[in-house]
Amino acid sequence: MTALVTGTPATDRGVGPMLRAWRERRRVSQLELALRADSSARHISFVETGRSRPSEEMVLRLAEHLDVPVRERNALLLAAGYAPHYPETPLDDPALGALREGMERLIRGYEPYPALVVDATYRVLAANRGIAMLMDGVAEHLLAPPLNAIRLTLHPDGLAPRIRNLREWRGHLLEQMGRQIALHRSQPLRELYDEVAAYPVPETGSGRVPDEPVPYFALPMQIEHEGHALSFISSISTFNTPMDVTVAELAIETLLPADPATVKYLHSLLP
Repeated sequence: MTALVTGTPATDRGVGPMLRAWRERRRVSQLELALRADSSARHISFVETGRSRPSEEMVLRLAEHLDVPVRERNALLLAAGYAPHYPETPLDDPALGALREGMERLIRGYEPYPALVVDATYRVLAANRGIAMLMDGVAEHLLAPPLNAIRLTLHPDGLAPRIRNLREWRGHLLEQMGRQIALHRSQPLRELYDEVAAYPVPETGSGRVPDEPVPYFALPMQIEHEGHALSFISSISTFNTPMDVTVAELAIETLLPADPATVKYLHSLLP
């Protein structure tokens, strides 16, 4: 399942090398970045080599044009000698009460279809009854807080034995995590990736042909529940222009039924 605590590079490298690393990661030339940020290639070069100290405004402007994650923008500012610009408010803080209520209302309103809220390392922060239904039969040790959506999905004691197309779905999740690690340089996410990639792939539920053909407009997760074959398409939503680290790293995942049989079954189970 599916968005991302990021690992902060050491600040003793300086803001210049850090900015250069982000520019190279995004495959943007100094000239292109300068044009985007209303600067000059010479100034960008001086910043990257440490010959020029960028202003706080310039750090933020370059970070924006390089699509640097909010947490890492704070790291860039600290490396340049400035205070962090973006707060990191705990999700249970009263200031985020309206956000929490809105997300909970959203995933409840999606019932009977499964929906959940995860953080940057796929820790489950909220889930609806549709998700609880899928957790039937999952080992108790995986249900102890903090729940992790990727671990629940791929662990041999989790959903993995019931996922009919496990090899394809596992490959999709690992590829997704790999892209996130490349973009965010997240050590916690890398550790999670190494853990789940090492799980054995159960033979049960892997590579089986579904009872009915599924339209492949997107890769479905095909899973069994009490003898019924269910098929879901995953959709991920994040927040536009977040101004808080916590909010920037939240993602809402909804599982859309991929066939009429799944719709009918879920409505009969969770009216």
